[in-house]
Amino acid sequence: MRGVARVSGACGELVQGMVDGRYFLITCPIDICTEVVVTLIPGRRFEAPAGKQKALAAARLTMERLGERRWGAALKIFNPLPPGKGLASSTADVAAASAATAKALGAELSLEEIKDIALSVEPSDGTFLPGIVLFDHLRGEFWESLGEPPPLAVLIVDRGGTVDTLLFNRRTDLMALNRAKEEAVRRAVALVREGLTSGREELVARGATISALANQGILYKPELETLVEIATAFGALGVNVAHSGTVAGILYRPGSVDCAELEGKIRATFPYVNFIRARVTGGRMEAWRERWSKGNGVLRTGYRPGRFTAVTGGER
Repeated sequence: MRGVARVSGACGELVQGMVDGRYFLITCPIDICTEVVVTLIPGRRFEAPAGKQKALAAARLTMERLGERRWGAALKIFNPLPPGKGLASSTADVAAASAATAKALGAELSLEEIKDIALSVEPSDGTFLPGIVLFDHLRGEFWESLGEPPPLAVLIVDRGGTVDTLLFNRRTDLMALNRAKEEAVRRAVALVREGLTSGREELVARGATISALANQGILYKPELETLVEIATAFGALGVNVAHSGTVAGILYRPGSVDCAELEGKIRATFPYVNFIRARVTGGRMEAWRERWSKGNGVLRTGYRPGRFTAVTGGER
């Protein structure tokens, strides 16, 4: 038996910060997924591709939670999202590995259980939770569903480099810096809430832009203010960022912006950037079980088809 799971990636967050002493983020899932295939192998052996130790840890923790002592797991991971940039690449790997491992064993895990496993590996973007959520990404003590997003496309701008999420969240100055931007975060949350409730994408983007600019005092992106100017000049609604990553996202109504022209303008100013085109979606996790038939075909149970979006970019 083997299990398969898909989990959404993200373009950073719509909002991230601290209010009344509580850290949280508001998710920004996108229609680019990771897919993890877990095949049971005997002898408590665990195998995964190089660089995928977090996903491997999630498979081990899932086996332990389910009390499984006979089997190990071999993981195959198909993830088009580069790690360390704020695209929820690791969160998607970890959550999908956990769900796929459970499916391979013929078991089910609740969202709460997957959340706990994910957070025991590292801080989580929460993209496996349905819809757009306000989520305690450090301890998982609370999460709140804010609804589904209105139609929003996003041009993800990758300025290069990576950020180690674990090291970032260990910064000793993080609490003081988050307190300094608390009022801006409150305004951002209120706008995003109203935008999601009323289906007004311009309010979601406005709140995201406030949060992005407020985060400059914590993780400075030298291109950000210029990106906001360029994006709005081309008819975009605003900009969001990975608050503990390197990417920024230009938010716009689908079909309202000439992306090729916009990319050209940005690259003329910042020639080192790459781009990913995506759409903002609700968070998603799908999992199913597969059994090999005698004719080497596959019988699937619980399967729901997903869609992968290609990653595009320029030369480095």
